[in-house]
Amino acid sequence: MGSCKRKEDAVEHNFDVIVVGGGIMGSCTAYQTSKRGYSTLLLEQFDLLHNRGSSHGESRTLRVTYPEPYYSSMVLESSKLWEDAQSQIGYRVLYPTNQLDIGQASDRSLQAAIQSCRSNSIEFRVLDHVQVSQEFSGGVVVPEDWIGVVSGGAGVIKPTKAVSMFQTLAFHNGAILKDNMKVTDISRDIHGCIVVSTATGEKFFGRKCVITAGAWMSKLVKVVTGREVPIQPLETTICYWKIKKEHERDYSIDGRFPSFAGYGNPYIYGTPSLEYPGLIKVGVHGGRFCDPDKRSWTPDPKLMDFLRKWVQEKFGGRIEHDHPVSAQSCMYSMTPDEDYVIDFLGGKFGKDVIVAGGFSGHGFKMGPVIGRVVADLMLHGEAKGIELQYFKLDRFDKNPKGNIKEFAEQVGTSKL
Repeated sequence: MGSCKRKEDAVEHNFDVIVVGGGIMGSCTAYQTSKRGYSTLLLEQFDLLHNRGSSHGESRTLRVTYPEPYYSSMVLESSKLWEDAQSQIGYRVLYPTNQLDIGQASDRSLQAAIQSCRSNSIEFRVLDHVQVSQEFSGGVVVPEDWIGVVSGGAGVIKPTKAVSMFQTLAFHNGAILKDNMKVTDISRDIHGCIVVSTATGEKFFGRKCVITAGAWMSKLVKVVTGREVPIQPLETTICYWKIKKEHERDYSIDGRFPSFAGYGNPYIYGTPSLEYPGLIKVGVHGGRFCDPDKRSWTPDPKLMDFLRKWVQEKFGGRIEHDHPVSAQSCMYSMTPDEDYVIDFLGGKFGKDVIVAGGFSGHGFKMGPVIGRVVADLMLHGEAKGIELQYFKLDRFDKNPKGNIKEFAEQVGTSKL
């Protein structure tokens, strides 16, 4: 695939691939295309490694336990790609742990996750409420009708460091990275080139384009095509809680405490103490729908009340639960079914523009495999190894709620 060359004096504006959005998905895509020898441009509307989207902060979880079996297989591939990238860069961004999932034994999502482990040959153990307490020396307490599922293949990812890693590898492969380049339009010219226009007045020309704009996906696609894409930004809060001093090691990654999730409505998640000594990350998988350019930057009071009670009850009084010592705003990009969107934009763009978004608060771990899949789609028109039918845009034409599932949604929301 040759670059979409326009004129001799603008070679620096001609590329095989233009990636719009410099978060984890865009950075992994740029890494994949540049690694394969294609001239690649990565455009980011804010500073590189900014904290206004979904790809910043100190930790994300990697877990194989998913109710939907098509995600578990993606995590397994992504884990290998994380390791491969780390071996190239020479430092770690992924720290292995076990995963602990807790919830009512009758919870359909948790039971589906167990079945998914079986179907993907993932090692796991199911514990009753007494065994959960014994496993963690009283550090995790659940009711009698709850179970715990301990599985391997999990980990804690350093997100900002991880995005930087993939951008660095892409740069080493020849990719050009430009920040503070807000894309205002994407079009096709009479020569068949994809034209990407920015707020600076510059235009870039490419054979192919990928939109990985996160919470800004819907706004950009609406400007470009007039099409309403059902991806809605949601503001969430990441919380850190103080561990009582005598129990600090018990909840640390060095003390072999796992990443964890509490099934129910809303879904709770967290990571062992790693990035901040003496603090554990416990957050609600939920928040409030928002305009990504006008978010509140404050926690949802109702969800915070729920979270305080959860921390008090589930950790045996060993973590100070009155309030988190740190709360950081972040954003999800929600689809109605909480499944991803990875598809050709179609229309006048045919198969030359791809959208990858709607990762619904559980996409970061998948960055490497998403980058591989998007690069395959862009360069070859198809991608093997994942079940792309679940991620098609037209599923919302058939059913506004998207993919039909037998278990409950996991992300709790309260509308502004």
